[in-house]
Amino acid sequence: MEHRTLTRLAAPALAVLVALSSGCTGATVQGRPGASGLRDPYFPRAGNGGYQADHYALDLEYDPAGGELHGTAVITARAEQGLSSFNLDLSGLKVEGVEVQGAGARFNRTGNELTVRPAKDLRKGEVFRTRVDYSGRPKALVDPDGSKEGWITAGGGDAVAVGEPVGSMGWFPGNHHPSDKAAYDITVTVPRGYEAVSNGELRSRRDVGGDRTAFAWRSAEPMASYLATVAVGKFEVTTGKTPSGVSVYQAVASSEKEAARGALARVPEMVEWGSTVFGPYPFGTAGSIVMPAGTLGYALETQTKPVYSGAPDEELVLHELAHQWFGDSVSPKSWKDMWLNEGFATYAEWLWAESHGGVSAQRRFEAFLAGDTSVDAQAGNDWAAFPPASPPGAGHISDDPVYYRGAMVLHRIRQEVGDAKFFDLLRGWAGDHRYGNASTADFTAYAERRTGVDLKRVWDVWLYGEGRPKAP
Repeated sequence: MEHRTLTRLAAPALAVLVALSSGCTGATVQGRPGASGLRDPYFPRAGNGGYQADHYALDLEYDPAGGELHGTAVITARAEQGLSSFNLDLSGLKVEGVEVQGAGARFNRTGNELTVRPAKDLRKGEVFRTRVDYSGRPKALVDPDGSKEGWITAGGGDAVAVGEPVGSMGWFPGNHHPSDKAAYDITVTVPRGYEAVSNGELRSRRDVGGDRTAFAWRSAEPMASYLATVAVGKFEVTTGKTPSGVSVYQAVASSEKEAARGALARVPEMVEWGSTVFGPYPFGTAGSIVMPAGTLGYALETQTKPVYSGAPDEELVLHELAHQWFGDSVSPKSWKDMWLNEGFATYAEWLWAESHGGVSAQRRFEAFLAGDTSVDAQAGNDWAAFPPASPPGAGHISDDPVYYRGAMVLHRIRQEVGDAKFFDLLRGWAGDHRYGNASTADFTAYAERRTGVDLKRVWDVWLYGEGRPKAP
C-alpha cells in the first residue's frame, strides 16, 4: 500500500486539477446516476457502477475499550460515465460529511447504500476524489452461510476486520466488489501498547498525542476490498525475509504464540516453493495475523497477511499462502468464480504434500473418488453435491464442492495434458492475469489455448456436470 496523505486542495489548485482531469471546455456536464450494484450473480447489490476506484486512503482511529471507530476515507476514482450521483457501500456507522473534489456534497443513506451527489456533475474520464468522514461502533455482518464478517471484536480489546464476501463495507465506504481493485494506504491510530496491523508494508510507526501510536501501512499492488484487513491487539511481532528477499511480518496473539510457532516458521519456505511452482510471488511482503482462538470460525487470505483464528497448522498456512497467487493477485470477476480461488488453493495443498514426502495428488484424487478418509479426512464429505462452477446460491460459495471438486478439476486437467503442460499452465495463469480479475470462462479458454488440448469433457463432466463423476 502506498502511504500518502491526501490533503484537501486549496481552491485554485483544485480548479486546475478539475479542469485538467475532466478536459473541461466550459460545456455543461450531462451526468446520470451510477448504478447502485454490479449485478453480481449472488450479491447483486455489491459494488457500484459508473466509476472505478484507483486508490483508498483510510485514516482510522480505534478505541479498544469503547469499541469506537473514527474514520476518514479518501477515495480516488475515475468516472466511467458522466455522473450526477454515485454510490458507496457502507453498513452502519454514522456519516458525518462528504466532499467530492474538495466541495461539500449532498448524501443520503438507504440500507447499505451511501448515495453521493457532487456539487457539480462529473465528466466521463474525470479523476475525482471523494472524502467521507464517519464514526461509530462497527458491527459484524452475517453471511448467507451464517458466518460472521466485517469488524469482529475479541476479548481484551482485540479486533480484526475481515471482508469476504462483503464485510468490508462494515468498516469503510467503498466499491465493495472484487472486480474493482485499488491500491491502499491504511493508517490506524490505537492506544499505546497495542499493535495495529494491516496489508502490505509498514511505512511508519510513530507516537502521537503522548498516549497513542499511529501505524501507517502501504499496499501499492491492486487489492480487492474484501482482502483488506486491520487487526488491533497486543500481538507479538516478528519480522524477517525469505531467501529471495520478500519481507515477512508475523503478528501473533500471545495466547497462540507457542502453538503457532512451527507452522509460521515455514512461511519463508512456502513463499520460495510457491514462487517455483506458481511463478514469482506477487507481492513485496508476506506474513500472518494470528488472532486468539475463537475470534472467527475460519481463516481468510487477506492480502499479504492471512488472518487465522487460533494457531494454524501447516496445511492451513499453505492454503492461505497459495491464495496470494490465486484469489489475491488473480481475483474473481464475480462471486460465482470462487472455485478459481478455493480449488486452486486446495490443490496447492495436495502439491505441497506431494513434493514434501506426503500423499501424492493422484492418490488423494483416488481417495476422494472412493471416499477413503484414511488418506484424507475430507474425502468422505459431499464434494459432488453441485458443480464447482455453479454453486446453488450465495450461501454455498464456500461449500465443499468449491474446494475439493474444484481441486479435482485441476487434477483432471493434469491427467489430460501431462505434468509439463499442467505446471506451465499454472505459472502462465498466475503470470498473465497478475493483479487482475478472471472468470471461469476466462480460465477454460486460457487452459485450452495454453496447453493446446481439447478439455471439453473435463469441463462438461467435472466443472459443470451434475452428479458424482466417475473415475476417468
